[in-house]
Amino acid sequence: MNLSIIKNSLITNQTLNTQVINNFKKLRLSVFFPPLFLMILIVVVLIIENDFSVDAYILIQKDLFLYINSILSKLPNLQYNLTQLGDVITFLPFVAIFMIYAPKLWESILASLIVSCIFTNVLKRFFAVPRPAAIFDNDIFVITGKAIISHNSLPSGHSIATFTILTSVLFAFMPKKLKFKIMWFSIILSIGALIAFTRVAIGAHYPLDVVIGGIIGYISALIGIFFSRKFNLLSWLTNKKYYFISMILFSIWAIALINKIITINLIVFYFSLACLLTTLYVTSIIYVKKQY
Repeated sequence: MNLSIIKNSLITNQTLNTQVINNFKKLRLSVFFPPLFLMILIVVVLIIENDFSVDAYILIQKDLFLYINSILSKLPNLQYNLTQLGDVITFLPFVAIFMIYAPKLWESILASLIVSCIFTNVLKRFFAVPRPAAIFDNDIFVITGKAIISHNSLPSGHSIATFTILTSVLFAFMPKKLKFKIMWFSIILSIGALIAFTRVAIGAHYPLDVVIGGIIGYISALIGIFFSRKFNLLSWLTNKKYYFISMILFSIWAIALINKIITINLIVFYFSLACLLTTLYVTSIIYVKKQY
């Protein structure tokens, strides 16, 4: 890598990172209103319908769950590949390169994921809703992969992780013009919904698990953005001086993905690994240049 390439890389870094920082600064607390309103609306509807117990929560969604599952499960390989993106280990490598070119985004994503992890673990334990495979006859719907029979269905952790990452990207690169904002929002929301509803397609979650998980992920990302905007507790992770730590973590991460390939052998893992190795390579080049 010659000097001009390094210089162009640094310019790109500064440009993208400045864009992210400026976009984050534009956000106001009012961005929390839509997801909170939607969450309150869901709770109110459940209360009105007298469906606020675990059994009622499951029963009210049974027909919709079976319908969505029957439609989406017609493409099992696609759904099983896409649903892996709800796993942070698989999805994060696709945005790992932003650690170099937009470190503020990477910092906010890490903060958001910590928040979403807390939400996921606390709420799953609190609600303790049994999975579809634990409550329904497994012969009446399609299960792709291993049947999950645990009692931690609500909310969907994969949906939370998906929307946490995508919402951070959404606001980081939000266009200036309204028509492009609408297009960008629609694209990100569609990608998130596509990944999230694979959880219903493979028979792992009820529809409301996914919707509520998406809302929580959205809120988690906003909390992470506001946190990273005010504090810089995670900024050291994106400092080139500490890239060797990231290189070690990326290497361990790559081994985890290789293990997934050996165990399940899905194409999505190959793409994820390729993205991670690319980031590891670029990070290594920058670190070596800085040191020597």
